[in-house]
Amino acid sequence: MKIEKQIERKEKGAAAEHKYKNFPMVPKVIFGRGSFMQLGEILLPKRRNSDAPFIFLVDDFFHGKDLEQQIPWLFNDQIIFISAEEEPKTAQVDALVAKIKSDFDELPSGVVGIGGGTLLDLAKAVAIMLTNKGSSEQYQGWDLVTNRAVYHVGVPTISGTGAEVSRTAVLSGPDKKLGINSDYTTYDQVVLDPNLLKTVPKEQWFYTGMDCFIHCIESLTGTYLNAFSQSYGEKALDLCKEVFLENLSEEESEEKLMMASWHGGMSIAYSQVGVAHAMSYGLSYLLGVKHGIGNCLVFEHLGEFYPKGVALFRKMKAKHGITLPKGICANLSEEDFNIMISVSLSMDALWENALGTNWREKINAEKLKEIYSKI
Repeated sequence: MKIEKQIERKEKGAAAEHKYKNFPMVPKVIFGRGSFMQLGEILLPKRRNSDAPFIFLVDDFFHGKDLEQQIPWLFNDQIIFISAEEEPKTAQVDALVAKIKSDFDELPSGVVGIGGGTLLDLAKAVAIMLTNKGSSEQYQGWDLVTNRAVYHVGVPTISGTGAEVSRTAVLSGPDKKLGINSDYTTYDQVVLDPNLLKTVPKEQWFYTGMDCFIHCIESLTGTYLNAFSQSYGEKALDLCKEVFLENLSEEESEEKLMMASWHGGMSIAYSQVGVAHAMSYGLSYLLGVKHGIGNCLVFEHLGEFYPKGVALFRKMKAKHGITLPKGICANLSEEDFNIMISVSLSMDALWENALGTNWREKINAEKLKEIYSKI
């Protein structure tokens, strides 16, 4: 009896040593062609009253297009068109929040983001900052948000980033590019309508799709990998191979890439990304290089870290006739390189996932400058 109790106490003690993160998931998702037309029906029960509007943040690509006419706005709802040419910034989030609070006496019933990763991250950040004090730059990091965001809905019009399902809203701030990573960031509702992907230009389709592919490679080869992340990552990788290496119909390609993005985003929940993302953050912060192409520019030169992944990437690039721009870093000063390197090396979790707890012994500023110089 005594031995049994000792074993029981020992098992409880062993379990207590592990502190597992209780991650949120998107609680509601609708998938299917034409499902965007049900958005009004989805939002209706969430409307508090006519003085509490829905704010629609929409990629300005759709200004004057059919989609604009399909947005289910009522009463004093507001549609704000935003350019996705630049990735979201903390100052932009703060300005939008200030505008919304100035325009309305009540908090909005919710925020709806319609667009690619830029608009989806922006909408998540705005939803959070409507209920939290200060500047959004104060919340760049992990689990710094204290108040629940207003109800928010994500409608992706391009697939790959996983922003529609992730618990982060990546922002460029005054001194860093880093996400608002919190349990309150995740969308309350996502609408996955493959019909919305038809307007995506080929190069953008490829670069954003490669963001998903690179997510998978970095997650599946990382030190943080576990069965949860692996199950999602492997499925996303299989889907990416189908989309970018096989000859699918346009409809099949749209649907499979949409689901690859979803699974790729989920694979990061209990894992992390790695070298390409850490270095692309430096490119984005200094030069404004957009996330998808930034990952591609870096990943091209990461054969020593991800040999199989880079070989597959080059095969996909050749199949679709994609030529990456060159000379992006050709005329940078020493100070410019130092800024990019500093931003990159500040991503501790990404480097630890890629190289292990002793990552500082395996990577240094000289190595990063060598890679950046090739871009």
